[in-house]
Amino acid sequence: MTNPDQSQLDQIDRRILEELARDGRISVAELSRRVNLSKTPCQARIKRLEDQGFILGYRAVIDPTRLGLPHVAFVEVRLSDTRKAALEAFNKAVRALPEVEQAHMIASSFDYLLKVRTKDIGAYREVLGEKISALPHVAHTSTHVSMEAVKDDAE
Repeated sequence: MTNPDQSQLDQIDRRILEELARDGRISVAELSRRVNLSKTPCQARIKRLEDQGFILGYRAVIDPTRLGLPHVAFVEVRLSDTRKAALEAFNKAVRALPEVEQAHMIASSFDYLLKVRTKDIGAYREVLGEKISALPHVAHTSTHVSMEAVKDDAE
């Protein structure tokens, strides 16, 4: 896979990406119509954009509230050690926690910001106490509970 930068994308490539981001299940025929391109060249562009890593995949967006997981908390995590091996150990372990929806390394007074989704505050407390606090090199956590998602690009 090559690693081109976004400057190599023309207006049609960008439009294809916009349309697929809006609706990943759009047919190639409809996508071709929307970007004013015939079907075969449109398919070739999609394949190239996939091969070049601009399109990482396609997925269904699931409503976690309908699955009984409405509680969202953001957890600041400070590590006791931030050397490469410690970061790798933490990264590997946090990826294995299904309750952690997102994990970001942050340039701040803390090291990571985790988005954690559970059924309620009690379940969150258990995840925090038994799983997150037990991750490698965790020295301190601080929790922020979401009251409402005002903007969520996954929806």
